[in-house]
Order: sequence, then structure tokens, then C-alpha cells
Amino acid sequence: MIKRHTHLLNEFSRKQTEAKLVQQLQKFRKTVAVNANGTSGYTIKKGKNAGKVLKHLKLDSKKI
Repeated sequence: MIKRHTHLLNEFSRKQTEAKLVQQLQKFRKTVAVNANGTSGYTIKKGKNAGKVLKHLKLDSKKI
């Protein structure tokens, strides 16, 4: 009976440490500047495609 509880406690502890690590990694991740400078997408800043806008968000007036 004790081994069953030990297994459950170890599994719970492992999941808690993994969740804490994931939260820390997400906290330090930089976000993408969408809708910056009046665009409705993400503008590529470096490389041969610099200045292009990816993924324009457009709504049809019929669907509004």
C-alpha cells in the first residue's frame, strides 16, 4: 500500500516541476509584434523578404 502512494506522490511532484518549467519558458518567450505600425499582419524585418507582410487579417463586410 505504501508503494502505491509513493508512486503517486512522485508522479505528482514530477508533473509540478514540469509545469513550473513550462511556465518559466513561456514567461521569457518574446512575442511577435502583430498589428504594429498599422499593418494587419507580421512584417518581416530581416533577410531577403524584409518589408513583406505575412498573414494579412481581413474580414469580409458580408460576414460582419
